[in-house]
Amino acid sequence: MTQHSALQIIRDEHASLAAMLQSMRMMVKRGPAEDRRNFFDVVRGMLFYIDEFPERLHHPKESNLLFPKVVKLAPKVMGAIDKLERDHMASEKAARDMQHLLLAWELLGAGRRQAFEEAFENYVNFYLEHMNLEETVILPEAERCFSEDDWRVLNAAFAENADPLTGHYPPAQEYEKLFSLIVTRAPSPIGLG
Repeated sequence: MTQHSALQIIRDEHASLAAMLQSMRMMVKRGPAEDRRNFFDVVRGMLFYIDEFPERLHHPKESNLLFPKVVKLAPKVMGAIDKLERDHMASEKAARDMQHLLLAWELLGAGRRQAFEEAFENYVNFYLEHMNLEETVILPEAERCFSEDDWRVLNAAFAENADPLTGHYPPAQEYEKLFSLIVTRAPSPIGLG
């Protein structure tokens, strides 16, 4: 591992999440058309991925390892860290709220589509802004002030994520079906469908 491998992993995970969100945005804009089952299966799978990977693996490592160390070494970023932490606290609930709104659209019909679309657009914008703040404020400060020991800890922690959508890792056996669904049936840039 290089000194900054954690930063590359974070950036790769952000890029794969941004691609996922853009693919979902395209799908939602087009709607289910004739293949309702595929549409709802894929969007549901993508929302589940967000809940499983960014929410349960990526964010806790940022909150528990990256942010406290950065704010200790560069107190000027406290305002940004505070916002990012509030985002992390809200984002897991937001992912589940999106799943609920999608299910309402699927099961209760087109009358629920607009509520999903509006909430989804806000959700995508929220996530993209969140990642941008991390990449433009927090990561540069980490690059500037972390020691070799800080990097060792962060590198080891983020290496455990092994997010298959970054293109660097095969999916764990328990996630093979989920990633196969996303990659084979979602539109580009995340899938082949």
